[in-house]
Amino acid sequence: MITQENIKKVLEKYDKNNLTIGALGGHSALDVCRGAKLHGFRTVVVCQKGREKTYEKYYKSRDGKGIVDEIIIVDKFKDIVKREVQEKLMELNTIFIHNRYFWVYCNFKEIENKFLVPIFGSRNMLRLEERDVPKNQYYILQKAGIRIPKIFTSAKKIDRTVIVKVAEAKRGYERAFFLANDYKSYKEKSNELLKKKTITKDGLKKAVIEEYALGAHVNFNFFYSPLTEELELLGTDTRRQTNLDGLIRMPAADQLAALKFVKPKMIETGHIAVTIKESILEKVFDIGERFVAATKKLNRPGIIGPFALQGAVVADEGKEDIVIFDVSMRIPGSPGTMFTPYTGYLYRNNISVGERIAMEVKKALDEDKLDLICT
Repeated sequence: MITQENIKKVLEKYDKNNLTIGALGGHSALDVCRGAKLHGFRTVVVCQKGREKTYEKYYKSRDGKGIVDEIIIVDKFKDIVKREVQEKLMELNTIFIHNRYFWVYCNFKEIENKFLVPIFGSRNMLRLEERDVPKNQYYILQKAGIRIPKIFTSAKKIDRTVIVKVAEAKRGYERAFFLANDYKSYKEKSNELLKKKTITKDGLKKAVIEEYALGAHVNFNFFYSPLTEELELLGTDTRRQTNLDGLIRMPAADQLAALKFVKPKMIETGHIAVTIKESILEKVFDIGERFVAATKKLNRPGIIGPFALQGAVVADEGKEDIVIFDVSMRIPGSPGTMFTPYTGYLYRNNISVGERIAMEVKKALDEDKLDLICT
């Protein structure tokens, strides 16, 4: 098991005048690299063979433009844990920024037990995003007193519209969402997906059945700094999903006709920047602060850096409330949050999540506190 003492020893050997900020080639790597370059750091991206052109060609640093200084090509993303790759990253004095790609394509145990490169953020909390592990995101949300949808332990108890979150058969990291209103519709839809081999029986057994939050979907993207012990709202966004977005853009009659041939899918393909009413901001900060406090009680030092509480603003008898149904324990996938006004209200200039990370690394470097933000 990699300990904090192991990470401190690695950091002690680093040339602090030549730090590099690194990421896995996907998800939010470009946002990370842009932020790093704005604050004087070198950048490195670890790319999977066949998926490197974005970083090696289009956004490579050259002639005063571009943001990717170095790339390391591996056969598979999971090869980042190989000794020679780790050694190269440490030779570059790399602070690694983990993202969803990192934890999806790599093995949790190997990252926790073998990956010696210092990670910005909470290394030991990422697995809690998974819904089938003890003391997971639902547990933290409940301990924080944050409203979540009603969870059904048995499909036979469904008495309202629910969303069933079951892992895809081919891509276990993606979920084959489907809606149901009662046990009968649950059986019909799940059997259809089983027949098409979209899901498996084992996956269905592990699925989460939760009340469908009927409201405006918003992702609240936060940043918690252990250096200042302050919580910041970096921005708000909502998801673009295929093929759902295409279906809802059709007139109702055409939707009904199309649904005879296709079924709705909710595969995330992008994000749209959104704003929220100013009167809701105190509620937003309140749930963020309660979440941070709950993570500290669960697992010191708690959440570090960026995280997102994803949910919906609902109206109960005319009163607005926030329901959270998903948590990201690391940098969110939307670079568009910088185009919402919330960092501008704080810093007087809008900044991206990647830039905010670079700012934190620079502050920790100046104060000789890298061990407080790296795990």
